[in-house]
Amino acid sequence: MSAPLSELLRLNSSGGTALQEEMQELERDLLDVGLQAEPRSCCAALSEEQAKQIRLMTASEQSPVLEAICHCLDEHSKLAGGGQLLTSEDSPIQNLMKFLYLDPQRAKEKVFLFSLYGLVLRECVDTALVKRYLTRLLDLSHQCAPQREGIALAMGLASTSHLEVVWATLEHLGRTRFLRSALRDGQESDPDLRWKWVSSTSLLCYGQMAMHAKEKILPWVDNIASRMVYYFSSSSRDETLKGSFLSAAMMLARSLRQEPGTQNYRFSQIPELVQCLLCVLQQEPNFPGSVFRQKAILVIAELSKLRPHLKPLVKARVLHVCFRSVFELPPADPQAAPEVTTLYKETLCALHLLLRTFLSEDMGVNEVCFLLQHTEPWLRSDRSHERQRVVQCIFRLLQYVVDSLKFAVSALHSGLGEDSGQEGAMPSALGHHVGLLTLLWCDKEETTRKYSQQCVTLLLQLTVLQRAGRMAVSMRLSKLKQSEIRASRDWEVKLYSAVKAFERDLTVAQHTQLVLTLLPGLCSHSRLSCDLASKLLLLMFEGPGLKPEQVAEVLQSLFQQLPHIPLPHVQQDAMRAVTVLGTQHPQETVEVVLSLCHPSERRTLPLWKALATNHQLACKVITLLYMKLKLRPPRGLTRPSSQTQLISLLALGTIYELLYTQEYRQTIHWAFAGILLGLLTQLHYLFELGVVEDVADYQEDILDSKPLSPFRTCLEAVKGLFWTTSYWEVFAYIQLLQGWALLERPDTYGEGVSLLARAMVQYDCEVKAVLGQAVISLKSMEERDNVVAILLLTEFLNSAEVFQQASRKKMDTLLNLGLGHCNQLVRAMSLKGLSSTTMHPKKVFLLRNRLAGLLDSFLRPDTKDLLGLMGILGDILHRLGLQGAGSASIKLAQHLLSLFEDEREEVRSGAIFLFGDVIDSGSRKFRQAFKTLAFQAVVPLLLHMADPCPTVVTKSKSTLLRCALLLKWEFRKELFGKLAWGRGPGAENDIFVYMVESNFGKYPQFLLQALVYLKSPHRPLKLAAMKFIGALLQDYFPELCFYLRKGDLPVIKRYLEPLEQDPDAACRRFYRNFVEDITELSRSVT
Repeated sequence: MSAPLSELLRLNSSGGTALQEEMQELERDLLDVGLQAEPRSCCAALSEEQAKQIRLMTASEQSPVLEAICHCLDEHSKLAGGGQLLTSEDSPIQNLMKFLYLDPQRAKEKVFLFSLYGLVLRECVDTALVKRYLTRLLDLSHQCAPQREGIALAMGLASTSHLEVVWATLEHLGRTRFLRSALRDGQESDPDLRWKWVSSTSLLCYGQMAMHAKEKILPWVDNIASRMVYYFSSSSRDETLKGSFLSAAMMLARSLRQEPGTQNYRFSQIPELVQCLLCVLQQEPNFPGSVFRQKAILVIAELSKLRPHLKPLVKARVLHVCFRSVFELPPADPQAAPEVTTLYKETLCALHLLLRTFLSEDMGVNEVCFLLQHTEPWLRSDRSHERQRVVQCIFRLLQYVVDSLKFAVSALHSGLGEDSGQEGAMPSALGHHVGLLTLLWCDKEETTRKYSQQCVTLLLQLTVLQRAGRMAVSMRLSKLKQSEIRASRDWEVKLYSAVKAFERDLTVAQHTQLVLTLLPGLCSHSRLSCDLASKLLLLMFEGPGLKPEQVAEVLQSLFQQLPHIPLPHVQQDAMRAVTVLGTQHPQETVEVVLSLCHPSERRTLPLWKALATNHQLACKVITLLYMKLKLRPPRGLTRPSSQTQLISLLALGTIYELLYTQEYRQTIHWAFAGILLGLLTQLHYLFELGVVEDVADYQEDILDSKPLSPFRTCLEAVKGLFWTTSYWEVFAYIQLLQGWALLERPDTYGEGVSLLARAMVQYDCEVKAVLGQAVISLKSMEERDNVVAILLLTEFLNSAEVFQQASRKKMDTLLNLGLGHCNQLVRAMSLKGLSSTTMHPKKVFLLRNRLAGLLDSFLRPDTKDLLGLMGILGDILHRLGLQGAGSASIKLAQHLLSLFEDEREEVRSGAIFLFGDVIDSGSRKFRQAFKTLAFQAVVPLLLHMADPCPTVVTKSKSTLLRCALLLKWEFRKELFGKLAWGRGPGAENDIFVYMVESNFGKYPQFLLQALVYLKSPHRPLKLAAMKFIGALLQDYFPELCFYLRKGDLPVIKRYLEPLEQDPDAACRRFYRNFVEDITELSRSVT
């Protein structure tokens, strides 16, 4: 507790208030009634003169008196049915009555005899005599309750003068009778019932000792308490033992309460005694009319005042047991007896007294929070009566605390002036309690709703009293009272005023705890609770908003709750809250979401989607992820065990997932250039870290079977960037050429990036934007950034947009700077760029002349090095770029078409690939001529997909797609899918359909082109041609009849008739199957 607040409380306690007087009166009433346990003694009936007469008796005179009383008590114990003892007029006891001038009839009262016995022992000065008759007293029967209480009363009276003797006698009793009984317990019952309940008598004796020893008791308290604990713990806990123990504890508590010097002592056995009292509470029946419950709580409250105070763990157990014993009682029965109702109310009052006792140690918010935290199980209870009870209890407690502090503040104002003091420490847990009580505002019980709202108001007042300076207290309290949460009848206005009060009066830590408490309310089985939590959270997020330091805890908690929210509209509200949070604190939000789980688990995808609700926020998210991707510590600063947790790798995994998230498609397209540069640079960085796995361990068709490695994630992200942004042609170009494999190895990485850039230029894929990013990267201090940038820039020089981004002079400057770079690849690519036709347009004329000369050699039938020539021709075409080769390219394409059927597989492969480059390099002037050539090539390319050479198959697929793109077929993307991943007859049929349906009316041309391959020396090509022709005849027979010309029939027969005598059975079978179709086709055309 802070110094100013302690001062306030001291002033409050010294001045005294009506509230304190009320508390003291309540305490007196409860303790005087509840702790009254001493049987009515005859001591008060004896005058001082009679006591003096006993005191004046000698030991020899006192001995017969004690003997007579003991005899009478023994006779009393033998009477059955509670009959009265008959004594003659000249009996010793009657003589004693006459001597003391007492009524003879009182000798028949057992309580009177015990009291008189104890009084005589008290006044006796002979220690031996006292010891002997104490032993005689304890040898009486312990069977009935009045007998045990009487023995204890006499022992207590004797302890007033002979405390040590009484203690020693009880110790002897414990070592003999009780120990013997305890050893027998559980084996067989004691045959002598006189000693069965000796432990109960001992407990009562210790209690009476505490009552009668008065000021001498303080040094003995720990001894007495330890013996009480021992007897209680070692005996069979029946109702008799519990009653005796509780009576003894009450007598001890009352005696300590009445002793003024109690606070000067430190007692060590009180926690053990409290534990025993808790056992009594736990064993109480679940019935509101129990007397033991109230008394046990009262005793615990009284013992808790002693020094040292109970430790937090003991207090926590006390609170839990007491709360459970009271709050979990059955609901109140309207027809219950008035005594039961009264007793229940007194039990609640005793519980409140216990809480006040704990608060008396420290009237600060920390102690209040400590008490409140133990009420949580019942605030969350499914039973309405338990929630109602605990809320009412909290209200009484908070009302007491707030009123006490208000009076303290008032006293300080009047006594200490108006200068402001320091603020007290504010525990964050208070926000948690505010949240718990706030969730009860929608409880089905009106009483619970009302008290929970009042409790929240009181807690806010408590924060004002604890935090505000002395000059501001009155003003703050007045303001709070005017805007009290319960004041408004309109529900929405009430919630809004509550949110404003929370923001104004709670610290940031408390407000965080409030939000963290409301979040689980979203998962409540009660629709009302879900709606309340949802509305409050939205108001908190949208209104005042959260502080940056709150974001981490709040988002982490929300992430944990999301899977358990049962109502769809509440889930939507939660996502709205995430959107608001991201809008207010984008950087903190992105960092937290990145840390929640590994991106491959995809459990954070709902949060990322919520952050893409509006385009502006989505752009911020992607930008922040790009910036995180660039946080690449050098290899020497990373450990292998922590590499997967690098922030750049988490950002990489997230970008990969967002590529395939519909909500981010537009944003990914917007950030295409930055993401591409970032991913390509990340690949280079992963090479540096050495985290590239073996390519042989990777299978493309099982991406979802297990989490991808960082390198594989990065490479798949590069692929996905093109596939998901409608630049699938670039993806297809690389895929069909198996170019992605080039990016998997450091030694071919540069070649792979160049091939990718070439495809981007070919299909006009964000060249201008990527070029701008590349120019920026060239100026970076990181070598890997320079490498990626120069590889892209060199290829982009072949694009028409290159000088829209940078002038030729600027580009020349950049490339010249690269010549002095420390990296050999950067130097080489810079030199290549400087020597390009873009930078030196005059080279176009020279290259075209060179191409014409090489073309003449290439067209000669006796050319020997066709492969070398094709390589040189392809390189020249690439260097010419947009300028093109002019009309020479048409001649080149025509000749390449004839080389598709060359016997050498490497020639076929080279010709097919170069054919694709030629038709893509032509200018618009020759576009129609290239379309004609592409149409002539599609059937040969399709059939060469069955070529025995795998390289020819690969190149045929790639060039077929390039022809389809040039001819603008329908289903181009679907065609690529089948070319890249299709397998079996189904894929072959789909490719056939895509091709034929995209060329309406061109069926005869396809048929005539395929007929040539019936004479192919390669059987796979021959079989593929028969399959293609058969499909045309079966599926498009009417169209062939319509479009086929009469002059085409002889050609068809010339190629088909030789099959009848072909040595290959498949060919003969094909002829037999379709000869009738050919005949019918001839009749239809004729």
